[in-house]
Amino acid sequence: MASQNRIYLDHAATTPMRPEAITAVTEAMHRWANPSSPHAEGRAAREALEKARAKIKEALGWTGEIIFTSGASEALALGLGRANVDRRLASAVEHDSVFRAAPDAVVLPIVEGRVDEDVLTARLKENGRPIVAIQSVNSETGVQLLWNPTDPIIDKVREAGGIFLCDCSQSAGKDPLPDADMVVVSAHKLGGPPGVGALLVRDFGLLAPTGGQEYGYRGGTENLPAIEGFSAALEAGSGTEGGAYTYDLTEALFRFKDFIWNSGGQIVDGNCLRNVRITAVAMPSLSAAAQLIRLDSAGFSVSAGSACSSGSLKPSRALQAFGIPDDVSAKTIRVSVGWNTTVADIEAFQATWLAILQETKAA
Repeated sequence: MASQNRIYLDHAATTPMRPEAITAVTEAMHRWANPSSPHAEGRAAREALEKARAKIKEALGWTGEIIFTSGASEALALGLGRANVDRRLASAVEHDSVFRAAPDAVVLPIVEGRVDEDVLTARLKENGRPIVAIQSVNSETGVQLLWNPTDPIIDKVREAGGIFLCDCSQSAGKDPLPDADMVVVSAHKLGGPPGVGALLVRDFGLLAPTGGQEYGYRGGTENLPAIEGFSAALEAGSGTEGGAYTYDLTEALFRFKDFIWNSGGQIVDGNCLRNVRITAVAMPSLSAAAQLIRLDSAGFSVSAGSACSSGSLKPSRALQAFGIPDDVSAKTIRVSVGWNTTVADIEAFQATWLAILQETKAA
């Protein structure tokens, strides 16, 4: 089962940089200066920074403000920590970064792939203005917690006087942004460089300023080369559904789901609405760790759970929240596609996965 050329199917962890982004970063490094400096080089850098900001807003269809950060984790910390609110609520399947940024957050349970609206309604009635964090697409399962950009949950939060924050790390640049008050974006999930992201804010009045760069909302010199790479990646993906997958690949991913079930495996999504870019697959006869070792040696890069916690021996918090039994969770790996994935990649994975399954059954 050895593969001469490796096949990368871990795009939910990070996506290879697009050539256009690599070029943009390289060129920016040759002419980079501090955008806050008053001299000619600094003014040129400031102009480039603001052009990139405008291009990113256009590519994402965002009409509010953008604060550049070092990535999604910092953007979440900024949004949750600086919001002009009295309390915080978060879905039970949010990324660990949410609970690190808001350890006091009230956890909202999940029912059939959605935040429990009865619990949310009751919590929204409590005293104090809330900020509610609900991600668009879950990074471990692909389950869509928001069904469309104008999901009624958003209106429910607004009607209660709250702020709606959406982590769109897995969907920005691929799907339309939700009509949220704050949106978190990560460049390395869409073909841009690592180490850069953004907090999109409907209005700066939602946040408490602290001084420094980024209009006084984030200190530190802006990483202009990475920001230009971020912009270039978004531009390169526009007009092709984010470049994440073609029609043929989409069809192949639907066939992949049927293949797993028909082969005796399981798609781990709690029978919920799921984005096909991310598929959690359980093999009944082998642990996730053993699967990863075999697949890696066969030339396939996949993962188990989110990259930030894949080394943990604890059951996945997100899978537990979706109601997945621990014995199934322990045998679940994640297959995720991106802008350079091909139909042949998926078919090759299917053949190898089936061969491993058959071997373990025969043993």
